[in-house]
Amino acid sequence: MNFHLKSDWEPAGDQPEAIKKLYTGIEAGMRYQTLLGVTGSGKTFTAANIIAKVDKPTLVIAHNKTLAAQLAQEYRLFFPDNAVHYFVSYYDYYQPEAYLPTSDTYIEKDASINEEIDRLRHASTQALLSRKDVIIVASVSCIYGLGSPAEYLKVNLKLTVGDRISRNDVIRKLVAVYFDRTNADLRPGTFRGIGNTLEIMPTGEIMIYQCTFSGNELISIQKIDPISRAIVSEEQSVFFFPAKHFITDVDERMRAVTDIRAELKERLKVFEKEGKLLEGERLKRRTNYDIAMIEEVGYCNGIENYSRHFAGKAAGEPPETLLSYFPHLADGTADFLTIIDESHVTVPQIRGMYAGDQSRKNTLIEHGFRLPSAADNRPLQFPEWEKRVGQIIFTSATPGDYERTHSEQVVEQVIRPTGLIDPELIVRPVAATKKYSGQIADFIDEAVTTAKRDERILVTTLTKKMAEDLSVYLKEKGVRADYLHSDIKTMDRIRILTEFRKGTFDCLVGVNLLREGLDLPEVSLVAILDADKEGFLRSETSLIQTIGRAARNVSGRVLLYADVMTNSLTRAIDETNRRREIQVAYNVKHGITPTSIKKKIHDITEELATVHEKTLKELFLLDKKAFDKDPKKIIKQKEKQMHAAVKELDFETAALLRDEIKMLKGEPVNPRGNVAVRKKKS
Repeated sequence: MNFHLKSDWEPAGDQPEAIKKLYTGIEAGMRYQTLLGVTGSGKTFTAANIIAKVDKPTLVIAHNKTLAAQLAQEYRLFFPDNAVHYFVSYYDYYQPEAYLPTSDTYIEKDASINEEIDRLRHASTQALLSRKDVIIVASVSCIYGLGSPAEYLKVNLKLTVGDRISRNDVIRKLVAVYFDRTNADLRPGTFRGIGNTLEIMPTGEIMIYQCTFSGNELISIQKIDPISRAIVSEEQSVFFFPAKHFITDVDERMRAVTDIRAELKERLKVFEKEGKLLEGERLKRRTNYDIAMIEEVGYCNGIENYSRHFAGKAAGEPPETLLSYFPHLADGTADFLTIIDESHVTVPQIRGMYAGDQSRKNTLIEHGFRLPSAADNRPLQFPEWEKRVGQIIFTSATPGDYERTHSEQVVEQVIRPTGLIDPELIVRPVAATKKYSGQIADFIDEAVTTAKRDERILVTTLTKKMAEDLSVYLKEKGVRADYLHSDIKTMDRIRILTEFRKGTFDCLVGVNLLREGLDLPEVSLVAILDADKEGFLRSETSLIQTIGRAARNVSGRVLLYADVMTNSLTRAIDETNRRREIQVAYNVKHGITPTSIKKKIHDITEELATVHEKTLKELFLLDKKAFDKDPKKIIKQKEKQMHAAVKELDFETAALLRDEIKMLKGEPVNPRGNVAVRKKKS
């Protein structure tokens, strides 16, 4: 067995039966299965048990980076002895290249790459190529183009003690796989020479490998902690994978350049025939510059737009992606397990990536900014993705149509081992009458009563403006309230949620953020205003997900304000009551008295207050005196804190520490959100 699951508890409730059915389905060769698990039923624990039993590399796909990070942390706890990695887009900020014909505006590609996430991406691919006990938790970035695994594996550098190789030969080989030489502190993908030694930091880990030479012989390899400089171990051999995923040897590079020139020649003929002289000149100038860079240094900005030529693929052929790094059988069949978390959101996201990308690329191609082959630097189309993944388990409390129609079996996990019951549902009218005050006044009465018990309230509106206005109105009526929606910055969201859980205020007003992944056990009352307004925010799926926010508190209730019982509302109520009855029967049979979940309030903002509340500048001033006395010591401390934050997948903290280190070193902190715009004159 490659995977070893470690847990302080055994499967309980519906979990044993769900594990048995899903594993039996995999053994029977079922391609698609769905785990319909209610909020708080332990879907991740069930999935972990399946991974351990199937014993194959596993891809877990989540619909956003934050959820992926949470899942990666959970799987690391379940599989501490195995390789659990995190693979998401490495951009802190990304503005894709684009052209707006109506205003003749060209927008250059602008991006801020997070080096730590880039390292984790390399760690993911390297683990897949060198181990069998691998779990990759990824966002939908896993369907975007990545370099060929064959080329990536082919050009790795292996060094073994006793090798007849000189220090200069190793330097040349490192440069050939895109490592950078530096005289400053090492970062992943760099090396430096000191006397008869080379210190190398690989792309996938924060460790230094010190290689010592005597003449033309490698006599020792020491693994060294970059912060403490302590020797971790003596190594006999070490692999160094390339510092970039897009790798091509010299012969393939020259072949690709020939193909690019041929495509350029054909495209210029088309522009000439159509009388598009400006577009032709623009394309000729840009492509020839890129070719010159590729021939001289083996790389150019935007080289991914030529990926089809470097890979030797035909026009329209799908690109290599992270899925290509997973194991496959001799006939090309995927030999790994795929788990789609919150599938009702993730599947549509995967399905929609291709169309948006192609619309932008086609405009660039039409106006001479890119060759037609740039369109093949793209995410996978949905049918291509389906062919490239292994057996799939969808997990969701509200599976979508795709999961339901494709799954060969749907396994329910309705019973919570904690005994918690789905919340009580209460339907009340929206409009005011002679005997009824209307949804807002009624809700305020309920909110005041709930707040007196030191319990929290969530209320959902249909628009951001309504959320803001209602928050103000509630405050005027004596209810301590705040609002939360997508215009609120990430750090402010964290702060608001933490203050909410602590009881700084009692009522949180939102739109559709109060759904998947929001874990607030202090909430005992959820109110859904205008619940009968059929649509995305009041669909069956949305209603069930929002109702689930009250499922972690033993006193959970949901007020549904509706004058008309829509189909979505009726189905959501029926499904919630069905689950509630099953859990109640289980509790009676096993003598379980449900209790609210107690979860520690982890205040990230306290850790970050010195950065975001006092600002980076003030933090810089606080540390400046200590820095002036011992610069190296302070920088090392900050770097250690940054790497510790990355290890915990706390990238907000890591990014802030990274920026402070730059300020202490006197380096500029790159602003995010800048878009380089140039006007193209006809």
